[in-house]
Amino acid sequence: MPQPSNHLDTGPERPQLELFRSIPGDLAPRDAQDLMAWPFFSLAKTKRLQPIDFRMGDTWIKVEATPEHGMASIWDADILIWAASQIVEARDAGRPTSRLMATTPHEVLTFIGRGTSARDYDRLKAALDRLQSTTIATSIRQPHQRRRHRFSWINEWKERLDGNGRPLGVELIIPDWFYAGVVDQALVLTIDRAYFGLTGGIERWLYRIVRKHGGRQRGGWSFDVPHLHLKSGALSPLKRFAFELRDIVQRQSLPGYRLTLETMFGRERLIFTPTPPDLFDVAMRRAGLRPVDKR
Repeated sequence: MPQPSNHLDTGPERPQLELFRSIPGDLAPRDAQDLMAWPFFSLAKTKRLQPIDFRMGDTWIKVEATPEHGMASIWDADILIWAASQIVEARDAGRPTSRLMATTPHEVLTFIGRGTSARDYDRLKAALDRLQSTTIATSIRQPHQRRRHRFSWINEWKERLDGNGRPLGVELIIPDWFYAGVVDQALVLTIDRAYFGLTGGIERWLYRIVRKHGGRQRGGWSFDVPHLHLKSGALSPLKRFAFELRDIVQRQSLPGYRLTLETMFGRERLIFTPTPPDLFDVAMRRAGLRPVDKR
């Protein structure tokens, strides 16, 4: 597999795209539903090289990594949540959007709840490299199921530096497949900002799939645990995966949802229902203030 470049200046797409400059401020986090529902990312904090090869009915996904960078992780996907949030905010305000986006490391890092030290900037650049070098092929949103659409989460990216080598900003190009899903209003959901504080890979993945399927339905939703294990794409065996689910259920760490595990007909099943909103947090949000973290 050829190694991608992180330079935009010589890329064939750049002259054809208008530059979108990011919107400052505390935007609502938005996530792409396709990324929430299917196994596109590594859930491990260690480097993953083994591909994700997922098939369920007519849906198939193949995710491959390079030995140099490893597979893009669910923490790296926070950058895509930032991109989706920017595009939706601009679209709703009647501003033009583009796949070519310009921002600063500080803006991205603060949006996704990270620090802004030199080490955090280096981690951001490593995440951009993983997003660019990871390749995906999928049948999702393809008019012909057998048609192969291969792309990376970021086509190209470039860092701009001042005369002393300090970062001024970054520019990146997101792929058509991701951009099309974001500009389609029906394929994006607002997520709780507390998501960025979740530290476990399975925990983060579980919140996204619960938010996608459970929404705010009063009756909630449920999944067989083996089915969840399959949809996660995790490398851990089912027994380990189930153990981690039980720990998450015990801690009740997913914002906005209550989880329970029940055994039905000899199979363990995870049930999740929305919890009533915190009225103080709602008032804070309406006033344009960030709710207090009570954890």
